[in-house]
Formats: sequence, C-alpha cells, structure tokens
Amino acid sequence: MNVIIIINDSLRWDHLGCYGNKWIKTPNLDKLASEGAVFDYCYSEGLPTVPTRTTFFTGRFTFPFRGWQRLEPTDLLLAEVLWNRGYNSAMITDVYHLHKPTMAFERGFDYTKHIRGHEGDPFVVDESIEVNVDKYYKGDGKDKSVRAQLIQYLRNIRHWKSEEDTFVAQVLKEGIKWLKDQKKRDNLFLWLDCFDPHEPWDPPSPYNRMYTDPNYNGKDIIHPIPGRVEGYLTPEEIHHIKMLYAGKITLCDRWIGFFLDKVREMGLFENSLIIFTTDHGAPFGEHGYIKKAEPGLYEELVHIPLIIRHPEGLGAGKRFNALVETTEIFPTILDFLKVPRPLRIHGESLLPLMAGQAESIRDYAYMGYFKRTWRVSDRIWSFTLGLEKGRPNELYNLKEDPGEKKNLITKEPAKTMELELELRRFVSNLR
Repeated sequence: MNVIIIINDSLRWDHLGCYGNKWIKTPNLDKLASEGAVFDYCYSEGLPTVPTRTTFFTGRFTFPFRGWQRLEPTDLLLAEVLWNRGYNSAMITDVYHLHKPTMAFERGFDYTKHIRGHEGDPFVVDESIEVNVDKYYKGDGKDKSVRAQLIQYLRNIRHWKSEEDTFVAQVLKEGIKWLKDQKKRDNLFLWLDCFDPHEPWDPPSPYNRMYTDPNYNGKDIIHPIPGRVEGYLTPEEIHHIKMLYAGKITLCDRWIGFFLDKVREMGLFENSLIIFTTDHGAPFGEHGYIKKAEPGLYEELVHIPLIIRHPEGLGAGKRFNALVETTEIFPTILDFLKVPRPLRIHGESLLPLMAGQAESIRDYAYMGYFKRTWRVSDRIWSFTLGLEKGRPNELYNLKEDPGEKKNLITKEPAKTMELELELRRFVSNLR
C-alpha cells in the first residue's frame, strides 16, 4: 500500500465547493471529496506553519509545549517510523521554512526536493535586479519587513512565463516525476507540501481576474501587511485581495486535479491512501485584521478541510461530523499501513470513524498559539483563553453566532468556567 499527502497552506475550509462554497471553482477537490471521506469539523491543533508541520510529523499536541521551532532530536517522526518499515519516502515542498537545515524536517525521508523562491525565500541574491514593487504594495507607515519580502519574491519569480511556473504547479509536477521514477509502485510514502494558496496572492491570468470586481481600479495588493485593517485597507481593497486569494485556490485545484489524474493513470488509486488538508485558514478582516497576525483562534483560521480517500472505499462519499484534529494524520496513516503505533502519540486513527465502527474520537477540539492563546470547542461552544497580558477571554455560541461576533464571556459564566476548566485539565494531563 501507498500513502500520498497533499497539503495546501493557508486554505480556508469555507472556500471549497465540497464544504458549501457556491462561487469558487474547485471541481477537482470536489471530485476527490465525492470519492472519499469528508470531515466537517477538523481543527488545526498548533499554529501557524511550522507548529502544524510538527503536529503532522509527530502526532502530538504542540500548543502547550512549543511554538515556531526546529524539530527536537528526541521527536519520533512519521517518516522515520515508515523508513524503519521499509517504505520509500519523499517530501517535495516549496515551504521555504522547511528548507532551513536547522529545522530538521527532512529527517526520515529517502528523498527531498525543495522548490525555492516562495514569499521571502532569499533565493535570488542579485540586488541589482529591479522590480516594480509599488505596483503590488501598500504600506502603513510602520512596515519594516513585508515590502522587503515582496521585493525578494518578485525577484525570485521574474522569469516566470506561464502558470506551469507557479509554485503549486512545480511541486505537483515534481510529485508526478518522483512517482514515475519508482520501479516499484508499492510501499511508497509521498508528502507534497504546497505553500500556495499562501500569500503573496498573485495568481496568473486568468485566475487573477476570475472573481474580482471589474469596476475595481485600485492596486493588486498581493502581500498586505498583517494586522489591523482599520485605517489601512478599504473595504474595496479587502474584497479585491480576497478575490485574488480565491483565484489562487482555483489555480491550486487545477494542479491538484492534474496530479490526481496522473496518479489514477498510473494505477495508484487502487492501492493508495490519499489525504488532503491544510495547516490553517486565512482571515480577511472578519475580526478586524488580515492574515494570521493576531492569535485570534476564530473559525476562519482554525477550522480546516480534511478529505481522505481510502483505496477500498472506506467512508467514500460520506461526511463525518466528529471532532477531529491535525494530530489524527499520523496515527491514521499507521493504522492504514498496519504499522504498530509508537508510544506517546496523542492523536487517534480516523479509520474506525470511516468504517462506521465509532461515532466520535473526542468530545472537544483543543488548539492554540504557543504562550498566546488556547482554545477549546465542541460543535456548539468555543472558549478562548488569553494568555498574553491584556488579551481577553472569549466565549461564543457557534450555532447561534457562527461569525463569532458576540462574546458571551460575561453573560454565560457557568459555561465559561466549565470550558476553561476542561481546557486547563486537558493541558495539565498531556504527557
């Protein structure tokens, strides 16, 4: 058997057709969802980019223990477990944070391929190359890094000629190449980690105008400064930025479809578990800020898509409302491959849910930003504990207030106490 993982970074669950979106075109992921199991209440345990990868690779909760940091020498990693079982593995990614050798995310993989140049990756070092950064940039008078990042990015992509040059296309084409190069198409573990649709939100034509307002005459602000939008971005600019993001989602969907078609042609659909998910979503002003600048653990950031296609049809075409988290990826893969589960894994396999042998694996979902905010939620209530000085606690009824606009922290003291106690007990019992 084989396992293929496809990650799209910063992908909002509510921006996919299979999760109810009516205006963004995602036919290939919708098709994958129709053939697989769709989890409606999946949450990202530790945020943002690097902590989530740590969770994926270790199967452990991270938010109470560590933030953005390298893997520890004592961590037992998914790729290492499978390497010890004779699996041929590859990680292909354009997430430049994973390229840094001190981060150690290559451990256990037989083959790694880094697609260089996304976001602020210092890939092209010739500072004499001129780029028109002001065409895509709007400052706030205090920015010290985004402009420099954008200049670097524009230098990195200056040679692009078509959508085949985009990062998501490069990653998925390299994935196809690696699969084709394997003499034996069994016992394969392929990790495809795409940074798109992460900012800069600059999809090529026709995706860059697929959803935008034709009457908009402002800039394509492809890399806005993270933080509060009031006094910085107009409602029209925020809408336009979000439409560029939507275009990039459709671009990602197109290349995921290209990859999956090739996988099907190679006969790998018959013996491969295919998992699609993300690390977190992306705020666009819903709570007053853009991008993941604030540790606000709202639904637009922490609620994520998860689709699993089992080769034997387990859970095919079904939706599951059980609470699940990013911790579940590691044990689900081991369960599928019948590999014994190591000690100290926090997550639970999703195969019993998919097989109809269980209705739930946890009563609450737990998540957080290290030393900043923690959250506990079920499908009805969400409680966020502010750990930083001056950051308030928050309580929302997700059924009555799905946009999380009415903080009930003072009106529901009993529920607040109940959930805070649950959250603190959970963290204190983690080992």
